[in-house]
Amino acid sequence: MKRILMLGTGGTIACKRTERGLKPVITSEEILSYVPDSRTYCQIDTIQILNIDSTNIQPSHWLTIASAIEAHYDQYDGFVITHGTDTMAYTAAALSYLIQHSHKPIVITGSQKPIDMENTDARTNLADSLRFASDPRAHDVNIVFDGKAIAGTRGKKERTKSYNAFSSINFPNVAVIQEDHIIFYLDDKDRSTEPVRFFHELDSNVGLMKLIPSTDTSLLDYMAGHFDALIIESFGVGGLPSYEKGDYYRAIGHWTGRGKTVIMTTQVTNEGSNMSVYEVGRNIKQEFGLLEAYDMTLEAVVTKTMWILGQTRDPDEIRRLFYETINRDVLWNSNPH
Repeated sequence: MKRILMLGTGGTIACKRTERGLKPVITSEEILSYVPDSRTYCQIDTIQILNIDSTNIQPSHWLTIASAIEAHYDQYDGFVITHGTDTMAYTAAALSYLIQHSHKPIVITGSQKPIDMENTDARTNLADSLRFASDPRAHDVNIVFDGKAIAGTRGKKERTKSYNAFSSINFPNVAVIQEDHIIFYLDDKDRSTEPVRFFHELDSNVGLMKLIPSTDTSLLDYMAGHFDALIIESFGVGGLPSYEKGDYYRAIGHWTGRGKTVIMTTQVTNEGSNMSVYEVGRNIKQEFGLLEAYDMTLEAVVTKTMWILGQTRDPDEIRRLFYETINRDVLWNSNPH
């Protein structure tokens, strides 16, 4: 029987009603008591790392979670993290970079309603996660939610209330869980031959700017003095505007001239960017050597950039690491020029 360690961090799954709204107060051991049948297929221990609303999750918490898994990695066959849904995709992506080549499954789950409610998705999601973490075919970081296993770098919360809150973006689901059966669409654990590697540094000094029509380039100038890297969410397949007021070429040159990283991505959820399509994207990318997210999710772009800058400041190494596929995060163009 597989040994699973469940790590509690709070979130809706652990909430109770208070006069000021839902608040995470239920402990991981209490949460586990709602899925007693899970003990028929795995042995489960619990640790309460945090008990906070996931809105309050920060990069320091990702390091704390990764450290807890590293400390217990040899003692368990798999790990389940209970977490709030609002930043779950960020945490799943961050852990995908902090814990690489894990032959043991690291599963993140949560719910849209607290586990102590009569009508809730929490008990099913938790039971599915424990079952998935006990399966010998499972590995690396995955989100398990609403009967789906989603690669940790591909998950995105697309619905605020419905039980099918998460989707796998630009990538198929790893598996589906139907009661006591798991159907793997990607059964490739045997291809993972490198030893597990843990990382301990993140640079959280990463800024995000979402373009709207008429965005003033003075915002770029301001951010250049406050961030080590900038992610620009542009329109469509990607590009930067040329307005009468504001010179994006000058502003981007200000960033790259200071040796800082600029990454282009798109506001459109599905199908990714391709800056080579239009003149507004092709020219500025070529001139300044901007990085492009292609089919990556925003959550993966943000956390991967934090991870990379925690390891190196060398521009060539930053580029190499950004385009290296990690836990299925980028497939469009693994060797762009």
